[in-house]
Parts: sequence; C-alpha cells; structure tokens
Amino acid sequence: MSEREHLFLIDGSGYIFRAYHALPPLSRPDGTPVGAVYGFCNMLYKLLEDSGSEAPTHLAVIFDAGRLTFRNTLYPAYKANRPEPPEDLIPQFALIRDAVRAFDVPCIELADYEADDIIATYARQARERGATVIIVSSDKDLMQLVDDDVLLLDTMKNKKLGIAEVIEKFGVPPEKVIDVQSLAGDSVDNVPGVPGIGIKTAAQLINEYGDLDALLARAGEIKQPKRRESLINYADQARISRDLVRLHDTVPVPETIDDLKVRPIDVPRAIAFVEENGFRTLATKLAARHQREAPAAASSAAQAAAEARPRVEMGGYDTILSLEALDAWIDAAASQGFVAVDTETTSLQPMLAELVGVSLAIEPGKACYIPIGHTGSGGDGTLDLDGDRPAQLPKAQVLARLKPLLEDPGVLKIGQNIKYDTVVLARCGIQVGPVDDTMLISYALEGGLHGHGMDELSELHLGHKPIAFKDVAGSGKNQVTFDRVPLDKATAYAAEDADVTLRLHEVLKPRLTQEHLVTVYETLERPLSPVLAAMEQEGIKVDRERLAALSREFADGMAAFETEIYRLAGREFNIGSPKQLGEILFDEMNLGSTRTGKSGARSTGADILEDLAAQGHDLPARVLDWRQLSKLKSTYTDSLQQQIDPVTGRVHTCFAMASTTTGRLSSTDPNLQNIPIRSPEGRKIRQAFIPESGHRLMSADYSQIELRILAHMADIPALKQAFADGLDIHAMTASEVLGIPIDGMPPEQRRRAKAINFGIIYGISAFGLARQLAIPQSEAKAYITRYFERFPGIRTYMDDTVAACREQGYVSTLFGRRVHIRSIHDKNPALRQFGERAAINAPIQGSAADIIRRAMVRMPGALSGAGLRTRMLLQVHDELVFEVPERELEDARRTVQDVMEGAAAPAVNLSVPLTVGVGVGDNWDEAH
Repeated sequence: MSEREHLFLIDGSGYIFRAYHALPPLSRPDGTPVGAVYGFCNMLYKLLEDSGSEAPTHLAVIFDAGRLTFRNTLYPAYKANRPEPPEDLIPQFALIRDAVRAFDVPCIELADYEADDIIATYARQARERGATVIIVSSDKDLMQLVDDDVLLLDTMKNKKLGIAEVIEKFGVPPEKVIDVQSLAGDSVDNVPGVPGIGIKTAAQLINEYGDLDALLARAGEIKQPKRRESLINYADQARISRDLVRLHDTVPVPETIDDLKVRPIDVPRAIAFVEENGFRTLATKLAARHQREAPAAASSAAQAAAEARPRVEMGGYDTILSLEALDAWIDAAASQGFVAVDTETTSLQPMLAELVGVSLAIEPGKACYIPIGHTGSGGDGTLDLDGDRPAQLPKAQVLARLKPLLEDPGVLKIGQNIKYDTVVLARCGIQVGPVDDTMLISYALEGGLHGHGMDELSELHLGHKPIAFKDVAGSGKNQVTFDRVPLDKATAYAAEDADVTLRLHEVLKPRLTQEHLVTVYETLERPLSPVLAAMEQEGIKVDRERLAALSREFADGMAAFETEIYRLAGREFNIGSPKQLGEILFDEMNLGSTRTGKSGARSTGADILEDLAAQGHDLPARVLDWRQLSKLKSTYTDSLQQQIDPVTGRVHTCFAMASTTTGRLSSTDPNLQNIPIRSPEGRKIRQAFIPESGHRLMSADYSQIELRILAHMADIPALKQAFADGLDIHAMTASEVLGIPIDGMPPEQRRRAKAINFGIIYGISAFGLARQLAIPQSEAKAYITRYFERFPGIRTYMDDTVAACREQGYVSTLFGRRVHIRSIHDKNPALRQFGERAAINAPIQGSAADIIRRAMVRMPGALSGAGLRTRMLLQVHDELVFEVPERELEDARRTVQDVMEGAAAPAVNLSVPLTVGVGVGDNWDEAH
C-alpha cells in the first residue's frame, strides 16, 4: 500500500442503528421491514461516491458475528444487560449484509471476536504498511486506536475525530483511553470499573499517576478516603475491566488488506438489489450516475393488474356556477339512484371545518365541483390576494337544492371516509343517507394488507395517482386553506376525488359478494359510521377551570422535579434536550449508552431511562417523572383547553374506523383513548370530563372480554367454568399454574397470573414475561410451560390458528372479519414469528372489537326505543361512556347492560357469559 491510499473501515453496527433511527418505519410490499436497509444503502453509496480526494482505495464493512465473544469467557456478565434489538430491526440484519455484498464491498465478521477487534487489527496492519485509516464510527471504544494516521469519521456530523477530539472527550490522549475506561467502567456493556470513579476523575488520576498499573501500585497515597478505598478494594476489578475494554489487534482476519481494494460497483447487481427492496429513488440515482437504465420495479399482483388496465382518463370536469347546471346534475343523480359525494372544507376536523364546496360524480369521468365558500381566488388560476370573492352560487341556495338529494332514501351516496362528510353536512342541516364508504369496503376486504386512503386505493386498483393536495394548496408556510384555491384548480382536484371514489366503488363493492364479506361490511362497518358521526357531533364537556388548575399543578410538579434533577446532576441543563441529558447521564455520570438517535446523540428514550432507573439510578427516574407530567400537560391539560369548541363548549374527538388491523377504533384530535387510567395524574385528567347540568356520566366496560373470547375459541373447560361461576379468573389461574390456594393469595402472585393471562393472548415470550415481572427468565419460562400444561386447549388453538393463517394468508374473527397477516410466510424467522403472534392475537382482539362495534350499532335504537334521552359519547377500547339525565339512570343502566352483554348474539352463541361493569359519577373518573 502506498502513502496515498486510504483504508476505510465501517463499523457495521453503528451504521445499522444510525440508519434505523434516522428513518421512519418502511416495508416492502411483502411486509418485510426495510427502513434500516434503505438508510444503510444510502449511507454506503454516499460514502463510495462522495468522499472526494479522500475517497477510499480500500474498504470493508465490519460486523459482530454474535453476542458472545472471548470477553464473556473472561467476564460472563460482559454485555449481559444489553437489550434485545427492536423486533422490526432483527429481520433487517441479514438484508444489510446482502446489501453490502450487492455493492461489491467486503463484509467481514469473525466468531468469538467483536467488530472493534477486527477494526483494530486492520488498522494496525494498514499503519504498518504506511496507509491512512478512516474508521467510520463515533464509538468511544474505538478512540483508543486514534493516532496521526488513524481517524474516526462521524458521518452524521460529517466530522473527523482525531487526537484533539479524543483528549476533549476523555481528558487523556488515545493511548491512555484504555486506562480511563478501565477505571470508569461502562454500565451499558457491564464493564465494572471502580465504583465512584467517572470519566473526569479517571482522567485526572491517569494524568497524575501516568497509567493504570502505576495508579493501582500507589493507590495508598491518594488523599480522598473513599477514592483510596475503592482503588485498593477494586484493583482486580479495574484490571479485569482493562482486559475487557482493550481491543485486540492480532485477530486472525479472514481477508488480507489487498482483498479490501475498492472495486467499481457492479451496477446491475446493485440496482437489482435496491429494486427488489423497493428503493426506486436509489435505483434511479445509481442508473443515472453510471449511465444505465434502471429495470422496472417488481409489482405485486394487485399493482400488476392495475398496470395491465388501460390508463384511467381524468379531467374535463364541470365547475357549477349556475342553478340550472346544478339542477341538471341533481336530476341526473336522482334518476340513476346513486352519486359519489365529496366535500371540500377549511379543516380536517369536521366540527371546525367550514364548507367550501361539494363535488359529485355520476359515472366514471363525469363529475363536477360546486364552489360555495371560496374567498380569495379567481378562475384564471391565480390567487386574488386582495380577497375578492370569486363568482359562485350562494351557499344557502346550493344546500337547499342538495338537501333532498343527499337525504333521499332512494339514492345511495358513495364516499371515501364519508363519515367526515356527513358530520360537515350535518352541521349545515343535511342528514346524509343512505351511504356506502369505499374506505370501509376496502377495509372489510383487505384489512391488514395495506392502507385504505383514497390515493393508495386509487394507485392500487385504478393505476392512477390522484392530484395531491399540496399541488393545489401549496405546502409548508405557503399552504393556503381550500377556500383560497383558484376555482379551476379546485375543480380539477375536488371533482377528481368524487370520480375516483365512484370508480373505486365499481371495483370494490362487487367483491364483497364474491368473497363472502357482505355481512362483515353490512353489520360491522356501514351501520357504525353514522353512529360514530353522531358521537363526534355530540362531544363531551370538559371543565376548563379544572384543566387550567391541573396545568398549574403539573407545572409545579415539573418545577419540583427540575430542582431535584438539577441537584442530582450537579448543575442546570435543558431536561428536554436529549443531547444535554445524554451528556449528563453518559459522560458526566458515566452511566453509558451505545444507542444513538437521528442527530447522532446517544438515545435517552424511555426504555433506556427505565433500565437505568431499574438499576437504582435516581436521576433517570426523576427525568421519567418529569417527562410524564410534561406530556400530560402538553397533550391534555393545555391542549384540551384549546380544543373546546367555541359553539358547543365541548370537546369533539374524531373516531378512525380503518386505522388498525383488527377492527379496534382509534381517536384523534384529541386522542382520548390514551389517557392513563391507572396513574393518579391520568385519573385527575379524567376528572375534568364532566356531564351537563342535570346529567351524570355513565361508564360501561366489558370485563376481561378477550380472556372470555379465548376461553370460547380455544374451548377451555376450566376457564369457561370459572367465568360461568363468576370466579376471579386471575386468582384461579394463579392457583392452577402456580399451585397457590385462592384463599389468602398474595397480591403479587395474582399480579403474576394476570400478566401470564394477558401475555398469552399476545404471544408473550419467556424473555418478555421475565422483564415484565422482574423475575429470572427460567422462572418465566416455567410459568408459561405450566400454563400450557394446565390449559392444553390454548396451545392447540394457537397451533391450529397459525396453520390456518399459513394456508389462507389471513385469520378470521368470530364474526367473519378477515385480518390479513402479511409476514406469516416471510423467509426471515424473526419476522415470521412476529406474524405468527399476530395471527394468534388477531381473532381474539378482533372479535372483542367486533362485539363492541355490534353493541354500538344497536345502542341508539335501544335507547330511543326505551324512550331515553341518554346519549353515547365515547368509545375507549372495551368501554362506552354515556351522558345520562339523572332521572334515567336506572333505565339507562339496564338498557346499556342488556345491549352490551347480548351484543354477540344471534350471530355467535358464546359459551361464556359477557359481563359488563357499569359505573356512574359526576366525572369520568368517578364513573369508571
């Protein structure tokens, strides 16, 4: 090697985790997660192409071959506390190695050695041959290798780390880093070090005494008693730590440096790999850079079918500016008995949105837009910044003419997420019905396979990419509300939405019959939409003064935690800054962390802080307390005050029907389903939800519904009998599995049984149960083994369910809802196991979701039929919340309980009873 040649050694693990945390979750059409693979490929390509005059002449990516190395023989506890990698990252490890090879770069790992040892070996060999070495990593453990010819490159900050930076980091030059680390230890890697000595103290001691051996030999001279005793008592521990942190540079590496010479990228091979994983942008970049033609991307069956169809012709839509034209469109829609409808508004929140226009489609390619609320645009395609209102029909006249059509029971109104449109139009005095919803039809047909937004469905089923909202309204700071969009652009965008919706309906609706899913759509989806629309309009009252008081209380609590945090840290800093918190925890307090976030700073996520708190460290525990109050304050007590509707004085959440794979509902703006119910602070927030004067809040909650469904589906006699007898199911499980009498059972044992009961539903592993209960993994494994031995039908149910899912690609709830599991056939074991757990859980969770949907569909009619004015306000998982006039409490309780407990029948005759607990109070917390 000549002096002008450069060896680049990439720390593969560091690259992987940076790529993983730098990008949102991405997946291939087959469901395989590839976000980290994509980020890794981009970083590797950038390094290969953009290094300029210091481009590598020799290059390799170095990986860890496994978690156990020779260091575990020296010290079995080494890295024992390292958390398992994220579940969606595990299947990407093999793909990333494939990516390295696809770019024709050596991919090196060696059993019994860490990647750092391989890097140290190649760095030594390169130095001896006169080469310069760039180690692509910011890992502090590699800083001991730095010298005049060896630098670290932090690609996230595009910064080289040399001798000066090492001294800044450790307070000593690189050749002394090992001594400092031996004293300070590393809690993340379980390097013990010497108790009470951190990085700064260690650096001071090494600079004073020269090296570790000299320091330990003269430890008796140290004046500080605690420091002196620690060094004397833990001298052997320091020497063991030195053996652990010192990198070995004589590893029998499998490739010579000459084998690492950079070769031109095999462009077809690289493009084939990135195309296979769906990285079209990178494929195009590769092709353009090397003057090749990128191959066509592989398509799914649905995409291939869409591409085979003739191109959908859009456009040529009408802008309705006269009553005569409007009447003609209304007559045409009424005569044929169906019309696709879409509204354009000023907000995504239907209770705040002002109606700007309505679009109609009566056949493919024949659609119109009726503007009624545009305020500052003209038909020439330019915005009128003076705010002159463009010519359009009066809103009142348009709504008066549309009302008979949209309320006509003989005309089907077709929409995409039409619940939104029905709420907007209801506020204008129009009760839209009957309706069909293409989003919900798609959800019934292909739940779990893909999203169900209009744009995605259009590209999937029609092969057409609709006009994007940003293309007509702008983006970022330049985005305008739809009332400011010029009429020509508004027509093209809005009428196309109605046209696409109608075309989707023609494609999707017949499949309900063909695939025997009519009952799912007609009993679980379509009738629930107007029920949720009514609940959204009803809203729920909140006590603004109570929220304001809670905000002040949480602010005071945060201030108290801040004071305690500053005391524990020894100085003030920005607690909300991950970077500054990381410096306190990992540099100054030497608690250690190797995970990094998007900025390159070490991770201070909740899981990291929880682990540190569990080890007995007070500072991370107080930071978690501070974060909880901060989140509750910003997410609820502050924001809920701003979300009170100025007209109704209530908060109006939006329920999403097609956002989960199993049929469970979610809520947004605000999200009322994630308020903590077990913490005192969460209960205080629930106390701010109150009824109107003369009313009470009533909460009706299914008791252990998923365990009951499991007992029915798996046909477990012992569990079914326990539910029939009204036994404490968790105590019974503890008695059966743990061999403890029910009478006088310790609460801790019941808690363990509860964790097992619910964990089994979600396919919990021995590792997961051990972590949850803070018990040895062997003990957790024994619990799970005994559980399956005592209730053998559960294992049979699980095995049969997974087998059925493998055969058909989906599982079904008791009511016929299909939940497609894309990863059930994945070649990667980790991802396939994730799919198997999902397959086991989905029929149970999905059946519970279906039952409460059925109860909600029946509830308005039952309340009305009983002559009650009680109103259903909220749905939160297995709970329904009602506002009840005080004189109706007993009748409402009885009616609600009857509907919910009988919701499964007659479609399904459960072999276990459904039990509903009902509470009443002057606020939500009292009622729960």
